[in-house]
Amino acid sequence: MGVARVLVIGGGIAGTAAALALHKAGLEVAVHEAHPDSAEDIGAFLTLASNGMRALAELDASAAVTAIGFPLTSLRVLDDTGKELAHTPMGEVTDPLLHYRCLRRGDLNTALQSEARRRGIRVRHGARLASAEDGPDGVTAHFTDGTRASGDLLIGADGLNSAVRQSISPGTHPCHAGQYVFYGYTRAASGPGPDACITMVRGSGAAFGYAVSPEGETYWFARVTGDPLPAEELAQGTPGRRRDLLLPLLRKDPTPAAGLVAATGDDLMVTNATEIPTGTPWRSGRRLLIGDAAHAASPATGQGASMALEDAVVLAKSLRDAPDTEAALDLYERLRRPRVEHNITVSGNISRGTHTPSAAARPSEEDLARLLEWGADLWAERRPL
Repeated sequence: MGVARVLVIGGGIAGTAAALALHKAGLEVAVHEAHPDSAEDIGAFLTLASNGMRALAELDASAAVTAIGFPLTSLRVLDDTGKELAHTPMGEVTDPLLHYRCLRRGDLNTALQSEARRRGIRVRHGARLASAEDGPDGVTAHFTDGTRASGDLLIGADGLNSAVRQSISPGTHPCHAGQYVFYGYTRAASGPGPDACITMVRGSGAAFGYAVSPEGETYWFARVTGDPLPAEELAQGTPGRRRDLLLPLLRKDPTPAAGLVAATGDDLMVTNATEIPTGTPWRSGRRLLIGDAAHAASPATGQGASMALEDAVVLAKSLRDAPDTEAALDLYERLRRPRVEHNITVSGNISRGTHTPSAAARPSEEDLARLLEWGADLWAERRPL
Protein backbone atom coordinates (compact mmCIF):
# COMPACT_ATOMS: atom_id res chain seq x y z
CA MET A 1 0.00 0.00 0.00
CA GLY A 2 2.83 2.47 0.81
CA VAL A 3 0.63 4.60 3.07
CA ALA A 4 0.21 4.04 6.79
CA ARG A 5 -0.58 7.48 8.20
CA VAL A 6 -2.95 9.96 6.58
CA LEU A 7 -3.55 13.59 7.47
CA VAL A 8 -7.00 14.85 6.51
CA ILE A 9 -7.30 18.63 6.31
CA GLY A 10 -10.95 19.55 6.76
CA GLY A 11 -13.56 17.96 9.01
CA GLY A 12 -16.63 18.53 6.85
CA ILE A 13 -18.52 15.85 4.96
CA ALA A 14 -15.70 14.89 2.57
CA GLY A 15 -12.95 14.91 5.19
CA THR A 16 -14.76 13.03 7.92
CA ALA A 17 -16.16 10.46 5.50
CA ALA A 18 -12.67 9.97 4.09
CA ALA A 19 -11.38 9.40 7.61
CA LEU A 20 -14.06 6.76 8.21
CA ALA A 21 -13.19 5.03 4.93
CA LEU A 22 -9.42 5.15 5.44
CA HIS A 23 -9.79 3.83 8.98
CA LYS A 24 -11.92 0.96 7.68
CA ALA A 25 -9.15 0.24 5.15
CA GLY A 26 -6.71 -0.16 8.02
CA LEU A 27 -4.89 3.18 7.89
CA GLU A 28 -4.01 5.48 10.77
CA VAL A 29 -5.85 8.73 10.14
CA ALA A 30 -6.33 12.08 11.89
CA VAL A 31 -8.65 14.93 10.92
CA HIS A 32 -7.56 18.57 11.31
CA GLU A 33 -10.44 21.06 11.08
CA ALA A 34 -10.01 24.85 11.09
CA HIS A 35 -13.47 25.56 12.51
CA PRO A 36 -13.58 25.59 16.33
CA ASP A 37 -16.51 23.16 16.49
CA SER A 38 -18.56 20.85 14.28
CA ALA A 39 -21.18 23.46 13.35
CA GLU A 40 -19.66 24.93 10.21
CA ASP A 41 -22.38 25.96 7.71
CA ILE A 42 -24.99 24.96 10.24
CA GLY A 43 -27.72 27.00 8.55
CA ALA A 44 -27.80 25.37 5.14
CA PHE A 45 -29.43 22.06 4.36
CA LEU A 46 -28.74 19.46 1.71
CA THR A 47 -30.13 16.30 0.19
CA LEU A 48 -28.15 13.09 0.15
CA ALA A 49 -29.04 11.11 -2.96
CA SER A 50 -29.19 7.32 -3.13
CA ASN A 51 -25.59 7.13 -4.35
CA GLY A 52 -24.43 9.08 -1.29
CA MET A 53 -26.48 6.90 1.00
CA ARG A 54 -24.97 3.83 -0.68
CA ALA A 55 -21.48 5.15 0.07
CA LEU A 56 -22.44 5.66 3.72
CA ALA A 57 -23.77 2.11 3.88
CA GLU A 58 -20.42 0.78 2.62
CA LEU A 59 -18.75 2.72 5.46
CA ASP A 60 -21.14 1.15 8.00
CA ALA A 61 -22.31 4.68 8.80
CA SER A 62 -25.96 4.53 7.74
CA ALA A 63 -27.29 4.53 11.29
CA ALA A 64 -25.44 7.74 12.17
CA VAL A 65 -27.19 9.55 9.32
CA THR A 66 -30.65 7.98 9.31
CA ALA A 67 -30.97 9.15 12.92
CA ILE A 68 -31.18 12.72 11.60
CA GLY A 69 -33.10 14.43 8.82
CA PHE A 70 -35.95 12.73 6.98
CA PRO A 71 -36.37 10.51 3.90
CA LEU A 72 -37.57 11.59 0.47
CA THR A 73 -39.05 8.95 -1.82
CA SER A 74 -40.70 10.93 -4.61
CA LEU A 75 -40.27 14.04 -6.76
CA ARG A 76 -43.12 16.32 -7.78
CA VAL A 77 -42.75 19.05 -10.42
CA LEU A 78 -45.02 22.10 -10.72
CA ASP A 79 -45.07 24.73 -13.45
CA ASP A 80 -45.30 28.48 -12.85
CA THR A 81 -49.09 28.27 -12.50
CA GLY A 82 -48.87 25.65 -9.75
CA LYS A 83 -50.05 22.86 -12.09
CA GLU A 84 -48.50 19.46 -11.41
CA LEU A 85 -46.44 18.31 -14.37
CA ALA A 86 -45.04 15.11 -12.87
CA HIS A 87 -44.88 13.05 -9.69
CA THR A 88 -42.46 10.15 -9.80
CA PRO A 89 -40.54 7.85 -7.43
CA MET A 90 -37.04 9.09 -6.65
CA GLY A 91 -33.91 7.08 -6.00
CA GLU A 92 -33.76 3.49 -4.81
CA VAL A 93 -37.07 3.45 -2.98
CA THR A 94 -37.10 -0.31 -2.32
CA ASP A 95 -34.20 -0.10 0.18
CA PRO A 96 -34.82 2.21 3.15
CA LEU A 97 -31.06 2.66 3.69
CA LEU A 98 -30.76 4.12 0.20
CA HIS A 99 -33.66 6.57 0.33
CA TYR A 100 -32.80 10.17 -0.44
CA ARG A 101 -32.42 12.09 2.81
CA CYS A 102 -32.94 15.78 3.57
CA LEU A 103 -30.91 17.13 6.49
CA ARG A 104 -29.05 20.14 7.80
CA ARG A 105 -25.40 20.31 6.85
CA GLY A 106 -24.32 21.07 10.41
CA ASP A 107 -26.22 18.05 11.72
CA LEU A 108 -24.56 15.82 9.14
CA ASN A 109 -21.10 17.15 10.04
CA THR A 110 -21.76 16.53 13.72
CA ALA A 111 -23.08 13.00 13.10
CA LEU A 112 -20.09 11.99 10.97
CA GLN A 113 -17.59 13.47 13.40
CA SER A 114 -19.26 11.70 16.32
CA GLU A 115 -19.07 8.43 14.41
CA ALA A 116 -15.39 9.05 13.67
CA ARG A 117 -14.64 9.64 17.33
CA ARG A 118 -16.62 6.54 18.29
CA ARG A 119 -14.26 4.54 16.09
CA GLY A 120 -11.20 6.07 17.72
CA ILE A 121 -10.36 8.54 14.93
CA ARG A 122 -8.84 11.79 16.17
CA VAL A 123 -10.76 14.91 15.07
CA ARG A 124 -8.91 18.06 16.05
CA HIS A 125 -10.72 21.41 15.87
CA GLY A 126 -9.21 24.88 15.59
CA ALA A 127 -6.35 23.58 13.41
CA ARG A 128 -6.06 25.96 10.45
CA LEU A 129 -3.52 24.95 7.81
CA ALA A 130 -0.74 27.44 7.12
CA SER A 131 1.35 25.34 4.72
CA ALA A 132 2.15 21.79 3.70
CA GLU A 133 5.45 20.49 2.45
CA ASP A 134 6.58 17.22 0.95
CA GLY A 135 9.74 15.58 2.24
CA PRO A 136 11.70 12.46 1.31
CA ASP A 137 9.87 10.38 3.89
CA GLY A 138 6.44 12.00 4.11
CA VAL A 139 4.41 15.20 4.17
CA THR A 140 4.22 17.74 6.99
CA ALA A 141 1.32 20.09 7.69
CA HIS A 142 2.07 23.34 9.52
CA PHE A 143 -0.83 25.02 11.33
CA THR A 144 -1.34 28.66 12.21
CA ASP A 145 -1.16 27.93 15.95
CA GLY A 146 2.45 26.78 15.52
CA THR A 147 1.75 23.06 15.68
CA ARG A 148 2.51 20.56 12.95
CA ALA A 149 1.67 17.00 11.97
CA SER A 150 3.35 14.51 9.65
CA GLY A 151 2.10 11.57 7.62
CA ASP A 152 2.56 9.59 4.45
CA LEU A 153 -0.29 11.31 2.58
CA LEU A 154 -2.20 14.56 3.06
CA ILE A 155 -5.82 14.77 1.93
CA GLY A 156 -7.16 18.26 1.21
CA ALA A 157 -10.85 18.12 2.08
CA ASP A 158 -11.00 21.76 3.13
CA GLY A 159 -13.77 22.93 0.86
CA LEU A 160 -14.38 25.63 -1.70
CA ASN A 161 -11.62 27.96 -0.51
CA SER A 162 -9.15 25.15 0.08
CA ALA A 163 -5.74 26.04 1.49
CA VAL A 164 -4.43 22.70 0.23
CA ARG A 165 -5.62 23.52 -3.30
CA GLN A 166 -3.70 26.79 -3.14
CA SER A 167 -0.55 24.81 -2.43
CA ILE A 168 -1.23 22.48 -5.37
CA SER A 169 -2.76 24.84 -7.93
CA PRO A 170 -2.41 28.45 -6.72
CA GLY A 171 -4.00 29.87 -9.85
CA THR A 172 -7.27 27.97 -9.41
CA HIS A 173 -10.17 29.83 -7.82
CA PRO A 174 -13.90 29.15 -7.50
CA CYS A 175 -16.00 30.66 -10.31
CA HIS A 176 -19.54 32.03 -10.23
CA ALA A 177 -21.91 29.39 -11.58
CA GLY A 178 -24.61 31.77 -12.81
CA GLN A 179 -26.98 31.85 -9.83
CA TYR A 180 -27.37 32.80 -6.21
CA VAL A 181 -29.25 30.50 -3.88
CA PHE A 182 -31.56 31.15 -0.92
CA TYR A 183 -32.26 28.59 1.80
CA GLY A 184 -34.85 28.77 4.53
CA TYR A 185 -37.04 26.96 7.04
CA THR A 186 -40.51 27.69 8.31
CA ARG A 187 -42.98 26.06 10.70
CA ALA A 188 -45.53 28.81 10.12
CA ALA A 189 -46.56 27.44 6.72
CA SER A 190 -46.46 23.94 5.30
CA GLY A 191 -45.90 23.34 1.61
CA PRO A 192 -48.69 21.24 0.05
CA GLY A 193 -47.86 17.81 -1.30
CA PRO A 194 -47.48 14.14 -0.41
CA ASP A 195 -45.36 12.94 2.50
CA ALA A 196 -41.66 12.19 1.88
CA CYS A 197 -41.78 14.22 -1.32
CA ILE A 198 -39.63 17.03 -2.65
CA THR A 199 -41.55 19.51 -4.79
CA MET A 200 -39.78 21.46 -7.52
CA VAL A 201 -41.42 24.60 -8.89
CA ARG A 202 -40.41 25.87 -12.31
CA GLY A 203 -41.13 29.49 -11.52
CA SER A 204 -40.87 32.34 -13.98
CA GLY A 205 -38.46 34.25 -11.73
CA ALA A 206 -36.69 31.51 -9.79
CA ALA A 207 -36.36 27.77 -9.52
CA PHE A 208 -37.89 26.82 -6.18
CA GLY A 209 -37.98 23.59 -4.21
CA TYR A 210 -39.34 22.46 -0.86
CA ALA A 211 -39.82 19.42 1.34
CA VAL A 212 -41.78 19.08 4.58
CA SER A 213 -40.35 17.16 7.53
CA PRO A 214 -42.52 14.73 9.53
CA GLU A 215 -42.60 17.41 12.27
CA GLY A 216 -44.18 19.90 9.85
CA GLU A 217 -41.14 22.07 9.17
CA THR A 218 -40.76 23.15 5.55
CA TYR A 219 -37.23 23.22 4.13
CA TRP A 220 -37.04 25.34 0.99
CA PHE A 221 -34.53 26.76 -1.47
CA ALA A 222 -34.68 29.15 -4.40
CA ARG A 223 -32.13 29.43 -7.22
CA VAL A 224 -32.05 32.82 -8.96
CA THR A 225 -30.13 33.42 -12.17
CA GLY A 226 -27.93 36.49 -12.09
CA ASP A 227 -24.59 38.01 -11.25
CA PRO A 228 -23.08 37.12 -7.88
CA LEU A 229 -24.34 39.02 -4.87
CA PRO A 230 -21.77 41.38 -3.30
CA ALA A 231 -19.71 40.03 -0.41
CA GLU A 232 -21.26 42.53 1.99
CA GLU A 233 -24.75 41.29 1.13
CA LEU A 234 -23.72 37.73 1.92
CA ALA A 235 -21.96 38.65 5.15
CA GLN A 236 -24.16 41.43 6.53
CA GLY A 237 -27.54 41.13 4.86
CA THR A 238 -30.51 40.56 7.16
CA PRO A 239 -33.26 37.95 6.72
CA GLY A 240 -35.67 40.79 5.98
CA ARG A 241 -33.44 42.15 3.26
CA ARG A 242 -33.12 38.67 1.75
CA ARG A 243 -36.90 38.21 1.73
CA ASP A 244 -37.21 41.55 -0.05
CA LEU A 245 -34.77 40.37 -2.72
CA LEU A 246 -36.60 37.11 -3.33
CA LEU A 247 -40.32 37.71 -2.82
CA PRO A 248 -40.92 39.95 -5.88
CA LEU A 249 -39.58 37.16 -8.09
CA LEU A 250 -41.85 34.55 -6.52
CA ARG A 251 -45.02 36.67 -6.35
CA LYS A 252 -45.21 36.68 -10.14
CA ASP A 253 -46.54 33.11 -9.97
CA PRO A 254 -49.56 31.54 -8.20
CA THR A 255 -47.48 28.77 -6.60
CA PRO A 256 -46.78 27.96 -2.91
CA ALA A 257 -43.31 29.52 -3.12
CA ALA A 258 -44.04 33.12 -2.11
CA GLY A 259 -46.17 32.07 0.84
CA LEU A 260 -43.45 29.82 2.22
CA VAL A 261 -40.80 32.53 1.96
CA ALA A 262 -43.10 35.17 3.46
CA ALA A 263 -43.73 32.84 6.43
CA THR A 264 -40.01 32.37 7.06
CA GLY A 265 -38.46 34.27 9.95
CA ASP A 266 -34.76 34.56 10.69
CA ASP A 267 -33.94 31.10 9.29
CA LEU A 268 -33.19 32.53 5.85
CA MET A 269 -29.77 32.67 4.21
CA VAL A 270 -28.27 33.25 0.78
CA THR A 271 -25.07 32.24 -0.99
CA ASN A 272 -23.60 32.52 -4.47
CA ALA A 273 -23.52 29.33 -6.52
CA THR A 274 -19.90 28.54 -7.34
CA GLU A 275 -17.87 25.83 -9.05
CA ILE A 276 -14.28 24.74 -9.51
CA PRO A 277 -13.17 24.74 -13.17
CA THR A 278 -12.85 21.30 -14.72
CA GLY A 279 -9.30 20.14 -15.36
CA THR A 280 -8.05 21.57 -12.06
CA PRO A 281 -5.00 19.62 -10.76
CA TRP A 282 -5.87 17.41 -7.82
CA ARG A 283 -2.43 16.12 -6.86
CA SER A 284 1.10 17.19 -6.11
CA GLY A 285 3.57 14.87 -4.45
CA ARG A 286 1.93 13.48 -1.33
CA ARG A 287 -1.03 15.87 -1.42
CA LEU A 288 -4.45 15.08 -2.90
CA LEU A 289 -7.69 17.06 -3.12
CA ILE A 290 -11.14 15.52 -2.65
CA GLY A 291 -14.71 16.81 -2.29
CA ASP A 292 -15.47 20.46 -2.96
CA ALA A 293 -11.78 21.35 -2.75
CA ALA A 294 -11.31 19.38 -5.98
CA HIS A 295 -14.64 19.48 -7.79
CA ALA A 296 -17.21 21.82 -6.27
CA ALA A 297 -20.29 22.19 -8.48
CA SER A 298 -23.29 24.47 -8.41
CA PRO A 299 -26.08 23.02 -6.24
CA ALA A 300 -28.48 22.52 -9.16
CA THR A 301 -28.04 18.74 -9.32
CA GLY A 302 -27.97 18.37 -5.53
CA GLN A 303 -25.00 15.99 -5.77
CA GLY A 304 -22.18 17.79 -3.92
CA ALA A 305 -22.34 15.87 -0.65
CA SER A 306 -23.07 12.54 -2.34
CA MET A 307 -20.07 12.97 -4.65
CA ALA A 308 -17.89 13.68 -1.62
CA LEU A 309 -19.08 10.46 0.05
CA GLU A 310 -18.31 8.52 -3.11
CA ASP A 311 -14.81 10.09 -3.11
CA ALA A 312 -14.19 8.76 0.39
CA VAL A 313 -15.02 5.16 -0.48
CA VAL A 314 -13.15 5.10 -3.80
CA LEU A 315 -10.05 6.73 -2.32
CA ALA A 316 -9.84 4.26 0.56
CA LYS A 317 -10.40 1.29 -1.73
CA SER A 318 -7.78 2.57 -4.21
CA LEU A 319 -5.17 2.88 -1.46
CA ARG A 320 -6.15 -0.52 -0.11
CA ASP A 321 -6.11 -2.37 -3.43
CA ALA A 322 -3.36 -0.79 -5.56
CA PRO A 323 0.23 -2.02 -5.27
CA ASP A 324 1.71 1.37 -4.36
CA THR A 325 0.69 4.94 -3.57
CA GLU A 326 1.29 6.37 -7.04
CA ALA A 327 -0.76 3.61 -8.65
CA ALA A 328 -3.52 4.14 -6.07
CA LEU A 329 -3.77 7.87 -6.73
CA ASP A 330 -3.70 7.30 -10.49
CA LEU A 331 -6.52 4.79 -10.11
CA TYR A 332 -8.53 7.10 -7.88
CA GLU A 333 -8.27 10.01 -10.30
CA ARG A 334 -9.08 7.87 -13.34
CA LEU A 335 -12.22 6.57 -11.63
CA ARG A 336 -13.40 9.86 -10.15
CA ARG A 337 -12.54 12.68 -12.55
CA PRO A 338 -14.94 11.83 -15.43
CA ARG A 339 -17.89 11.39 -13.05
CA VAL A 340 -17.41 14.48 -10.92
CA GLU A 341 -16.52 16.75 -13.84
CA HIS A 342 -19.62 15.56 -15.66
CA ASN A 343 -21.56 16.70 -12.59
CA ILE A 344 -19.83 20.10 -12.61
CA THR A 345 -20.78 20.57 -16.26
CA VAL A 346 -24.38 19.40 -15.95
CA SER A 347 -25.02 21.35 -12.77
CA GLY A 348 -23.41 24.50 -14.17
CA ASN A 349 -25.44 24.24 -17.35
CA ILE A 350 -28.65 23.93 -15.36
CA SER A 351 -27.70 27.00 -13.33
CA ARG A 352 -26.91 28.99 -16.48
CA GLY A 353 -29.90 27.68 -18.44
CA THR A 354 -27.70 26.26 -21.19
CA HIS A 355 -27.64 22.88 -22.93
CA THR A 356 -27.08 19.87 -20.69
CA PRO A 357 -24.81 17.21 -22.23
CA SER A 358 -25.78 13.60 -22.69
CA ALA A 359 -25.79 11.35 -19.65
CA ALA A 360 -23.46 8.97 -21.52
CA ALA A 361 -20.60 9.83 -19.14
CA ARG A 362 -22.56 8.60 -16.16
CA PRO A 363 -22.08 5.01 -14.95
CA SER A 364 -25.02 2.69 -14.63
CA GLU A 365 -26.41 2.07 -11.17
CA GLU A 366 -24.95 -1.43 -11.35
CA ASP A 367 -21.46 -0.10 -12.17
CA LEU A 368 -21.67 2.49 -9.42
CA ALA A 369 -22.80 -0.09 -6.87
CA ARG A 370 -19.87 -2.31 -7.85
CA LEU A 371 -17.44 0.60 -7.62
CA LEU A 372 -18.59 1.42 -4.09
CA GLU A 373 -18.98 -2.17 -2.87
CA TRP A 374 -16.40 -2.51 -0.11
CA GLY A 375 -15.55 -6.12 -0.95
CA ALA A 376 -14.90 -5.43 -4.65
CA ASP A 377 -11.20 -5.07 -5.55
CA LEU A 378 -10.70 -1.92 -7.64
CA TRP A 379 -7.20 -2.84 -8.77
CA ALA A 380 -8.17 -6.34 -9.89
CA GLU A 381 -10.98 -4.98 -12.05
CA ARG A 382 -9.28 -1.74 -13.26
CA ARG A 383 -11.94 -0.98 -15.82
CA PRO A 384 -12.91 2.53 -16.83
CA LEU A 385 -16.08 3.97 -15.33
